[in-house]
Amino acid sequence: MIILITGASHVGKTNLAQRLLEKYKYPYLSIDHLKMGLIRSGNTTLTPMDDDKLTDYLWPIVREMVKTAIENEQNLIVEGCYIPFDWAKDFSDDYLKDIKYYCLVMSEAYINAHFDDIKKYASVIENRLDDSWCTKETVLEDNANYLSLAQKHGVDYILIDDKYEINL
Repeated sequence: MIILITGASHVGKTNLAQRLLEKYKYPYLSIDHLKMGLIRSGNTTLTPMDDDKLTDYLWPIVREMVKTAIENEQNLIVEGCYIPFDWAKDFSDDYLKDIKYYCLVMSEAYINAHFDDIKKYASVIENRLDDSWCTKETVLEDNANYLSLAQKHGVDYILIDDKYEINL
């Protein structure tokens, strides 16, 4: 089984992946780790700020890793914001039957009511060296964008609206 987890920054993708690893013992791949490894090693001139270009660069690599895991009957959780909304077009039905996709989105009401907690838990799994760019406005904008794209592409999403509780 392959589990793809995507969503805006600060929505809890890595935390969810860690919880699934602990519960099911499935390894997980952080696309952010792959990104930083490629950037720091000099294998790309892209920077962490090149979001759209990074999706185009990273997704083909991640896609083929997913296929390899399925072909070897291995479980894998893949989390990150670099999973395109049209991801399913890259897989035949033989692969798709082994993939679960989850897009996490926080509602405007949730963000407004819980922004202090969002910031408080931002480094619960990974240490964010500089999180100063994260404001209520950027979190609202990013989540509204993810919700709009999820609806436009007809993909399933998990709306975090009242309290942060995700059960897969």
